[in-house]
Amino acid sequence: MDRSVFDEAYVAGTAPWVIGAPQRAIVELERDGEIGGAVLDPGCGTGEHTILLAELGYDVLGVDSAPRAIALAEDNAADRDVVARFAVADALALTGGPYDTVVDSALFHVFGEDDQRRYARSLHGVCRPGATVHVLALADVEPALGPRVAESVFPSVFADGWRLERVRPTTYQGVARGEHAQVLGVADGEQVDVPAWLATATRL
Repeated sequence: MDRSVFDEAYVAGTAPWVIGAPQRAIVELERDGEIGGAVLDPGCGTGEHTILLAELGYDVLGVDSAPRAIALAEDNAADRDVVARFAVADALALTGGPYDTVVDSALFHVFGEDDQRRYARSLHGVCRPGATVHVLALADVEPALGPRVAESVFPSVFADGWRLERVRPTTYQGVARGEHAQVLGVADGEQVDVPAWLATATRL
């Protein structure tokens, strides 16, 4: 997807992935003890997961390529009175770290096949050996709210330098607008749950 789409969606306030709260799948990961150490939230958007983890005491950085998203994330953290760190960064050319956990909520699926592999290499470069990467991505079934991926994508992308631990079916919460709302049979602007994958990989 063209990156300008994301900044435009943030400016217009029409981003379907902005629900004003963390995704349940990410909340459950934290509750299950699957997040720890230094955490990276790539494609952090308006910051819901970075803010959640910062509020819980994690050392976490949220990054996004959309400057408007980072500005909104900083405002959201200030409104919550949470000290959270954000930066504009390209997920395909990450620097910094090393990180112990990566929490990707709806970033992986916006990349084409070649960029998915570039992304995995980029993550590998900033993760320490033994680090865990969690990827929440829209599943390739109908109905959907955006670009989707097949379960078979994860073993091929998280191969060299990675060990894919599991891919679990779950759900992703988003806002249905326009044609998506019509297809899903809901009111315009209604929040819906759609099928998703939650993949977990270990950096070797």
